[in-house]
Amino acid sequence: MGFADRYLHAVNSSDLRDDEHHHATDALCAAALADVAGAGLGALLSRVKYADGTQHRLFESGTANLASLLRIWTERVIQKGRERKWVKEGSAWDAQAAQALYRRVAERSLAYWLDGKCPGCSGSGNTLDRRICVPCKGTGRGEVGGGGFERERVLDMVSELEGLLQSHNSRAAASLR
Repeated sequence: MGFADRYLHAVNSSDLRDDEHHHATDALCAAALADVAGAGLGALLSRVKYADGTQHRLFESGTANLASLLRIWTERVIQKGRERKWVKEGSAWDAQAAQALYRRVAERSLAYWLDGKCPGCSGSGNTLDRRICVPCKGTGRGEVGGGGFERERVLDMVSELEGLLQSHNSRAAASLR
């Protein structure tokens, strides 16, 4: 059982006792410690991606966590875009265009990272008649639309999100050992 599974089990647990038989709080503590040691975004990424959409929690819908994540992620993409000089911000028009680009990249990268399944096969890689899905070529991942420049920035930020989540999970799993 990987850390994501243990975290999902802990978040959905109705019994958070901490004794010799119950260990659900261990994963929650490890996630908190990993957030302190890291960028402070990993537990929120795990919660939004894995725990907010579960059947047990449908009545809560998880929109507060998603809104927080989108706000934090947009700020981080703006910072990354400025550091990497995606667009020159010489005039007011350039700065406004850059802000619009940063926001689009943040929204599209987060949406693709959360659910980037191919719409043709629903992420399975196969069609109903058990053939390889033509649009995704059997990968199960959907295509990121848009122009080349913006598409590359979205894919770059998707890999950044995945890296943040993986590093958080590895730090948390290490603290569980």
